[in-house]
Amino acid sequence: MTCASCVSRVERALAKLPGVQEVSVNLATETVRVRVAAPVQGAANGGGAPAQGAPGQGAAEMGMGLNVGMGVEADEATLWQARLHRAVRDAGYEPVPLTQAAEADPALDRLWGVRRDFWPVLLAMALTLPLALPMVGKLWGEHWMLGPLWQFLLATPVQFILGARFYRAGWHAIRAGSGNMELLVAIGTTAAWGMSTWLWWRAEPGSMVPLYYEAAAVIITLVLLGKWLEARAKRQTTSAIRALQALRPEVAHLLPDGVRREQLQDVPVAELLPGDRLLVRPGERLPADGVIEQGQTQIDESLLTGEPLPVLRLVGDTVTGGSLNGDGAIELRVTAVGTQSVLQRIIALVQDAQAVKPPVQRQVDRVAAVFVPVVLLVALATFALWWGWQQAPFEQALLAAVAVLVIACPCALGLATPTAIMAGTGVAAQHGILIKDPEALEAARRVDTVAFDKTGTLTLGQPVLRHLLPAAGVDAAVALQAAAALQRHSEHPLARAVLQAAQAQLEPQELELQASAVQAVPGRGCHGEVQGTVLYLGSWDWLQGLGADLRGWQEQAEAWAAQGCSVSVLAQQHGWQPLALLAFADQPKPGSAQAIAELRALGLRVLMISGDNQRAAEAMARRLGLDPAAGEVRAQVLPGDKARLVAELKAQGRVVAMVGDGVNDAPALAAADVGLAMSHAQGGSDVALHAAGITLMRGEPLLVAAALDISRRTVAKIRQNLFWAFIYNTVGIPLAALGLLSPVLAGAAMALSSVSVVSNALLLKRWRPPARS
Repeated sequence: MTCASCVSRVERALAKLPGVQEVSVNLATETVRVRVAAPVQGAANGGGAPAQGAPGQGAAEMGMGLNVGMGVEADEATLWQARLHRAVRDAGYEPVPLTQAAEADPALDRLWGVRRDFWPVLLAMALTLPLALPMVGKLWGEHWMLGPLWQFLLATPVQFILGARFYRAGWHAIRAGSGNMELLVAIGTTAAWGMSTWLWWRAEPGSMVPLYYEAAAVIITLVLLGKWLEARAKRQTTSAIRALQALRPEVAHLLPDGVRREQLQDVPVAELLPGDRLLVRPGERLPADGVIEQGQTQIDESLLTGEPLPVLRLVGDTVTGGSLNGDGAIELRVTAVGTQSVLQRIIALVQDAQAVKPPVQRQVDRVAAVFVPVVLLVALATFALWWGWQQAPFEQALLAAVAVLVIACPCALGLATPTAIMAGTGVAAQHGILIKDPEALEAARRVDTVAFDKTGTLTLGQPVLRHLLPAAGVDAAVALQAAAALQRHSEHPLARAVLQAAQAQLEPQELELQASAVQAVPGRGCHGEVQGTVLYLGSWDWLQGLGADLRGWQEQAEAWAAQGCSVSVLAQQHGWQPLALLAFADQPKPGSAQAIAELRALGLRVLMISGDNQRAAEAMARRLGLDPAAGEVRAQVLPGDKARLVAELKAQGRVVAMVGDGVNDAPALAAADVGLAMSHAQGGSDVALHAAGITLMRGEPLLVAAALDISRRTVAKIRQNLFWAFIYNTVGIPLAALGLLSPVLAGAAMALSSVSVVSNALLLKRWRPPARS
């Protein structure tokens, strides 16, 4: 494919197939993403990224070809593959399987030391140079003009052999009832070549006649050179994806199992299965996701998460395939392979984001669909006005029409959006920011309010039990033992803090106390039976509402709350007698205060949402640089109420970005205009990958400002590219129609338009997120 008209033609051809529900063609990668109606029983995965589809739907992807995704029966998948391939071929293009397209690297395919795809350009330049030199000689008063025969012999191979691709593509466009860039170039250069041949044939022997062979040859050579430079630049926009794909090693060291293998064996990574035990030597990349079973090491995850420093990993820690092992040998138990691995999911998410079109591109596609026919009419009108109305010579009128045809190329229109999205999402992925769809980019640009969940997002999310005050006559160790029994199977951060304190302060036999009929009450606490007594452990307000008499504890609770502690109460149901007061404290993440300052510098309003009591939340907010008096703190918010709070902010006319850990914040993330799910070292990566429009691969608050910044810059690049793509045609077509632009300059401008648009998008690769000060 070469221009936006090609995109429209392929999409129309595929959309006509019965059962096709959605088609999205990417000009920059020459791939198409198709969603089809299909049964789901016995779904087969033929490779490629998993389809993010609704139930009862399947998806397919092509790199001018096709890989069938999940959700399609094997036999049905084969039929769909044939249908889609046939439709693409009937539209005038050659389908290539996505895997084969990915493996084909023009930079590696060389002939006599020169890239094979550059040879047509090189030959065209060699044949065109003798034709173009006389044009340069005229500047110094030299007359190096070749004879008509030599001009004919040099220009004809360029026109009909090296330029044959324009005729083939133009013919397919005519058959499909549409137009494209090749059709414009073919018509324009054929007119110049044909007019020259006609004038030469009609000329008297020995007479000097104006010939325009050099114009046709130079235009074709410039277009070929421009397309080659464009392809080379487009390849750079996909460098981030290729860097991620190159992370996985080819071979894994499979440890002996004492049954089938008695010694270490090297196997292809593609053959690994969950449960396999592997040896990873120092300096090697991890071949798969897994859990460390023996050894410890430093893991460099920079290309996956953007984290610049290696991270210590011990026995029991989870590690991600593609990470670089440090100086320690480790034994790894594989937990996920293939498309289920974190690395492959990251690649799939980035590829999906690059495949889907933002709203602005859909508008451009509608313009491109009528662009070529309009240009043909403008060229005909130009010829008619010059020849009929202005009474200009036939040659001058034809050259003006040719210049209109050549400069009016829709290539830049088709490349403006996808190249910017590919460059922006690619560089963001390299720094640990996964932008899942262009809609998130568009919305992030308009965000004016950022709401943070407190625990695990702005704070470490690892509170510790700082104080435990027993009631009169209650032993502190007994109270801690009962609290630990209630929280034994809970994953709540406060529950983990209780268990850690119990493990540090109690004897092993004291930790064996069990609770029964334990029930959690989200956002409030839990209750259960311990040694025949029903106990409640939860927030101050909850226990007070249930009837616990907490008047004697008020002063102490307020003192702890003023220090930023979250206060909980342990009480027995019989008489609602309080047994102990527990105070938990969390710590802000090192980069939280700087992140809030960065967001304010972007002109954004920042809020913190917390389930803590008002005083505890305000104390933490002050440590983070937030102003409770300005309404920047919302305390005592239950998990289910976060989405309601986001909806209230949106009802006030604000564009809201919600930042959470991707687990209990999922409703709020979905309710926000932009959801940013923050992954963390304790897991949650799997949930974070699917919880929001933007995923932050490490728990660094500074990435929030970085994500909004790269989103704004990417959308700005899209707008810049579209401006330049339209301005080339808006200015160039009138100049060509007025005869102020020669066909050769028009060809150079047309080639420059595509290259400049892609080069402008590549500037995004220089972007870097703010560093922690």
